[in-house]
Amino acid sequence: MLLPSYTTKKTNLTASRQADVIIYGGTSAAIIAAVQVKKMGKTVIIVSPDKHLGGLSSGGLGFTDTGNKEVIGGLSRDFYQRLYQHYQKTESWQWQKKDEYGNKGQGTPALDGTNRTMWIFEPHAAEQVFEDFVKENNLIIYRNEWLDRSTKGVVKESGSIRSFRTLAGNVYQGKMFIDATYEGDLMAVAGVKYHVGREANSVYGETWNGVQTEVFQHGHHFKAKISPYKIANDPKSGLLPEISDKPAGENGSGDNKIQAYCFRMCLSNHPDNRIPFVKPQGYNPARYELYARVFAAGWTETFNKFDPIPNRKTDTNNHGPFSTDYIGKNYDYPEASYVRRKQIIKEHELYQKGLMYFLQNDPRVPADVHEKMQQWGLPKDEFKDNGNWPHQLYIREARRMIGEFVMKEADALGKTKVPNPVGMGSYALDAHNAQRYVKPDGFVQNEGDIGVHPDKPYSIAYGSILPKESECNNLLVPVCISSSHIAYGSIRMEPVFMILGQSAATAAVLAIENKVSPQKLPYEKLQTFLLKDKQRLEL
Repeated sequence: MLLPSYTTKKTNLTASRQADVIIYGGTSAAIIAAVQVKKMGKTVIIVSPDKHLGGLSSGGLGFTDTGNKEVIGGLSRDFYQRLYQHYQKTESWQWQKKDEYGNKGQGTPALDGTNRTMWIFEPHAAEQVFEDFVKENNLIIYRNEWLDRSTKGVVKESGSIRSFRTLAGNVYQGKMFIDATYEGDLMAVAGVKYHVGREANSVYGETWNGVQTEVFQHGHHFKAKISPYKIANDPKSGLLPEISDKPAGENGSGDNKIQAYCFRMCLSNHPDNRIPFVKPQGYNPARYELYARVFAAGWTETFNKFDPIPNRKTDTNNHGPFSTDYIGKNYDYPEASYVRRKQIIKEHELYQKGLMYFLQNDPRVPADVHEKMQQWGLPKDEFKDNGNWPHQLYIREARRMIGEFVMKEADALGKTKVPNPVGMGSYALDAHNAQRYVKPDGFVQNEGDIGVHPDKPYSIAYGSILPKESECNNLLVPVCISSSHIAYGSIRMEPVFMILGQSAATAAVLAIENKVSPQKLPYEKLQTFLLKDKQRLEL
């Protein structure tokens, strides 16, 4: 993730740019939304703070969270079909023969010949698909353009955004706006209400929201009794790093905590395509003492989430009680300044690089883990302009809009019929740990790990991508959608963001053509277009 430079002085070469639809963000949702606007014959500009397009879809998350793949339609499905075509080419298999690839996906074969889709892929392959979308559709995109988040950043009249400006001084004017960022910055500056953190269960009548101590649904917890103190079992010695000194809170209560972030590391075990992990800046082996104690207690699951992607690479995700999730270190990220966010991102990078160096070099690591870890490194052919490190931190959750309709736990579990569907989801309510604390018995534990599967795929309401009309009547928000924390645990999947990006763009164009706000757009008109574009709206 590129972040703005504060050494560059603003020049007089600023511009005022106009289009029917202005999209802020460089995520997968942003690109898909822009393609849809162009398909419908309107002008569109993408204002991307990021240099690289696609967000997590091209930033390391190649082991797609598909859920039920049958509910993934429209341009979202097209994205995965293009990846299928990429991996049909012999030259796409540089480090591995195609027939040697295990073809494993999440509940589905990676390469699905029947539907001609590929669900598991390398970062650079995904990024190329997004760049192909840009080229084929002649999309206008301005990169490294950062919203001015001051009170002067957005001009509104009569409840409509007229324009926004960037730190470079450029002004973007449009009839409709789409905030497709993971953070919801445009939404926030525009005065739309939102929530950060976990609601109490009492707010929306939920079960799995708020604090959830002693609830372990993914196995990302301490299964053995492990002391949190620098000198084991001696509270006077102080807490080890990465453990909170605050109580966990009452079960079901709300707080300002958000599920942990990490980088989805792409690793290679091909001798000619791997770069060994070097000791990172400020490395301190004591930081990983808790991990050493987990190993000493007999834990053996180090490699359980080294999920294979093509060409002898992985999408490596968090797994276990102490792993790549940097628990409790992101609470201020959603509202933080660009400078502070840059610092948080760097802290996550150093934590994870230190973790990898620890696994490869520390004598406290079991010999078999140490030996196997030596086979892995960063791939030479990924993220070449970023030291082979992912350019996008996994912002699992930041701001969430409080819009026309709030998606709740029951909705995301398929127990309700939501009004006016514009897409579908099917993944489990999937929240990562939000805190690591000391239990009353004096041992360490994690909290916040939830994994509850829906009864069936569920529809996502149009109102959940709309602010309340009184707050803003020409903005759509397909990523930081209106949802409770726990419902967002399912909705927050990359295929869904692309689905909602397309639906938001369709609504934006139809609102322009019908000279109404998106909130007043007749749903029947929107539904007709979505179905024509092969979006899947309900079972």
